[in-house]
Amino acid sequence: MLNSDHVLITDKKGEIINVVSKNEAGEGVEAFKGILCPGFINAHCHLELSHLKNVIPQKTGLIDFVIKVVSERHFAQDEIISAMNLAEGKMFQEGIVAVGDICNNSLSLLQKEKKNLHYYNFIEVSGWNPEVAELRFERSKSYYDEFIKGEVNTSMVPHAPYSVSGTLWGKITPLFSGKVVTIHNQETIHEDQFFLKGTGNFVKMYEMMNIDNSFYLPQKIRSLETYFKKFTKASSVILVHNTFTKQEDVDYINQNKPSHQIVSFCLCVNANLYIENTLPPVEIFLQNNCSIVVGTDSLASNHQLSILEELKTIAQNFPNIETETLLQWATINGAKALQMDNELGSFKKGKKPGLVLIENIVNKKITQNSVARKIL
Repeated sequence: MLNSDHVLITDKKGEIINVVSKNEAGEGVEAFKGILCPGFINAHCHLELSHLKNVIPQKTGLIDFVIKVVSERHFAQDEIISAMNLAEGKMFQEGIVAVGDICNNSLSLLQKEKKNLHYYNFIEVSGWNPEVAELRFERSKSYYDEFIKGEVNTSMVPHAPYSVSGTLWGKITPLFSGKVVTIHNQETIHEDQFFLKGTGNFVKMYEMMNIDNSFYLPQKIRSLETYFKKFTKASSVILVHNTFTKQEDVDYINQNKPSHQIVSFCLCVNANLYIENTLPPVEIFLQNNCSIVVGTDSLASNHQLSILEELKTIAQNFPNIETETLLQWATINGAKALQMDNELGSFKKGKKPGLVLIENIVNKKITQNSVARKIL
């Protein structure tokens, strides 16, 4: 983090020309009070669920949350599109320049083709019963093909370990090569319990959703170990939520991660509090020098899609983390995870990363009164 003795020089379109000392900048320098930083990267979002704001009850736990989303998400198409447009507009105003967005249909494609923000689209694949694998794969592949025709960054990705059968994994794994992939990881304590012992609330969830689970035999290993090696050929892996990730999981990743691969832990802390009322083990990720990125999840599980609000919650609960570190998570780390760091994430000459002003900073710390607004 540079101090106020430095001046950022850009052209009118936001391309970075240089960062120089105040003495070299000459006259006509515009001064701002606060912190100037590159545009925020929202590494995990569900834009298509924006119409569910204030619809899903808080702190019910993941199982009931998932059931509610599945049963409540079917609104009129014009309502869904209008909500996405409004949500994207707010992200833009608050300085988000890029989004890693989960897609279960192609309704968001029209909004994304406007190119208000950079998107990496993750076409989500799910289907726990092996008998539906072919049908689910072909449906998701059709959405993938639509996005690819629009020349936008797109991957096919698994929803979560507990929602993708071995048969379906076999169909999508060959498509990971050279791509960014993401997965919802260890969001609830019941996830590891299910893979270790075949018991717990996931069994109840399958029953409530009329999903046949009779074929399943517990693998007697933790959730992350059941799938991580399937991502070997991906260039970047974003593990999302990680609310109940443990040291042994981080060790497993470090032992099995290919040297070419970036593995990032995505924090969506406000969604974690909304759903499980629990925070992820940030200290473990810090102690292991993990790559950390920041996401918002969806308006079904959050009150806003604001990276600054995520940083506020992190800063409030982990006050020893330096502001510079938080901003790295929200900018350059996210850009690298989404393979957009050639243009976004830092004030490097030739980039067009966006320019955000964070105001109401106290002793170089983000506070609950801090606000962010897009400058360029």
